[in-house]
Amino acid sequence: MRQLHYFPGNASMAPHILLEEIGAPFELVLVDRPNAGHKTPEYLQLNPNGLIPVFVDGPLVLYEAAAICLHLSDSAPAARLLPPVGSPARAHGYKWLVWMTNTLQSALLTYFYPERWMNQGNIDGAAELKAHAQERAGVLLDQLDAELARHGGPWLLGADYSAVDAYSLMLCRWTRNFSSAPARERPHLGPHMKRVLERPAVQRVFATEQLAPTDI
Repeated sequence: MRQLHYFPGNASMAPHILLEEIGAPFELVLVDRPNAGHKTPEYLQLNPNGLIPVFVDGPLVLYEAAAICLHLSDSAPAARLLPPVGSPARAHGYKWLVWMTNTLQSALLTYFYPERWMNQGNIDGAAELKAHAQERAGVLLDQLDAELARHGGPWLLGADYSAVDAYSLMLCRWTRNFSSAPARERPHLGPHMKRVLERPAVQRVFATEQLAPTDI
């Protein structure tokens, strides 16, 4: 049985959505994040970085949410979670997934954990870095919004829903408590988030993770 080690609302959300979209059996393993369950020796054997998620499928142990999304998309071609291999659309799918995890997600992690880049006790420095990270993330959200406006399609790759949309919802949701201009307030990203939320697979994920669909 395939397993996804997850915590509600974390970076495991996008892989969780894709597993629901695929529809094949899988098991959810809740990581006790509040009590540092992702830092235990047992978990560190799965992911030495001590981060969530981890995907286990027999001998395959995979971490990094974007990598798991790519693997799931490749392993279930009938679900059409990415465009055909070798197509320009597929290349853009790779581009946006890598951009999200490497650029937008990185900015958001700085926003949530600014103290990691500061000397201990540097409260003012952490607050300043947090503000800059929010500003940077806002610029990146504008880029996503502009992409939807550019092609006019309902999904980030155009006419067809893909893993890119699931990943985008996950990250955009993380901005819900921004002091100004969260993703949902942008003219194209806001409706896009609502379209993703309307998908039955996404609704099942929100129900399982006990998240309110209105909390975006």
